[in-house]
Amino acid sequence: MRRTHIKWIPILLAAIFFAYQYFSSEKFVNPETGRKSHVGLSVEQESALGLQGYREVLDQSQTINSGPEFEMVRRVATRLAKATGPAGSGFDWQESLIRDKQVNAFCLPGGKIVVYTGILPVAENEAALATVLGHEMAHATSRHGAQRVLQQNLTQTALTGIAVSLSDMDYNNQRAVMGALGAGAQFGVLMPFGREHESEADHVGLIYMARAGYDPQESIRFWERMEQGGGAQPPEFLSSHPSHGHRIQQLQSWMPQALEEYRKAVQN
Repeated sequence: MRRTHIKWIPILLAAIFFAYQYFSSEKFVNPETGRKSHVGLSVEQESALGLQGYREVLDQSQTINSGPEFEMVRRVATRLAKATGPAGSGFDWQESLIRDKQVNAFCLPGGKIVVYTGILPVAENEAALATVLGHEMAHATSRHGAQRVLQQNLTQTALTGIAVSLSDMDYNNQRAVMGALGAGAQFGVLMPFGREHESEADHVGLIYMARAGYDPQESIRFWERMEQGGGAQPPEFLSSHPSHGHRIQQLQSWMPQALEEYRKAVQN
């Protein structure tokens, strides 16, 4: 019977490289939440990738450059950009409206915003659109993309070290072990990490919309509409996003802070 020997040197080398990747990476503190994190890209790298992705999307899409819907998107984005404060002050904010049935919008690093017309009927009004765009812009100002890059790099380093250490194992057994570890990393590390980012973007986006003079309570009504019309969702632990119900609960818990920001905004 063949004995399987675990090679410890690859695991040790992977651990050293893992530690180097983490501790040599740039530290970032979210100015709105105070959460500390490490990022795997510089601001310049993020912005360059964001601009490249933005151009690729626009090249493949039908953009709308005038009309009331376009003006609403521009108006909301402009007000929110001012509300991001120092976190977004260095961004070259741009917004585009794309004719597409997707119920979606996103903001790439560096402040490149894309809104699909399919989300406008669900939003119904400017404050609800501010809920969506505030959330997406918060992903960019919170540098979630750069955090995910580091997280994925660290995960890959760990899995590579383990794979090399098990190279003497029977192929089928090795594949089963690595499959289990990959699933564990996905559901135990990467998806919870994604849900944390989504919740932080909800929180920061809520502050942005309130600071921009949009009633933050509209965020609750927007997510209630999403919950009613979005169909069945997978269990939260199988998703990189919180459930709609969980989002609503969290937004309600942050509402006193948001209402205080809103009160200051409307008084000015």
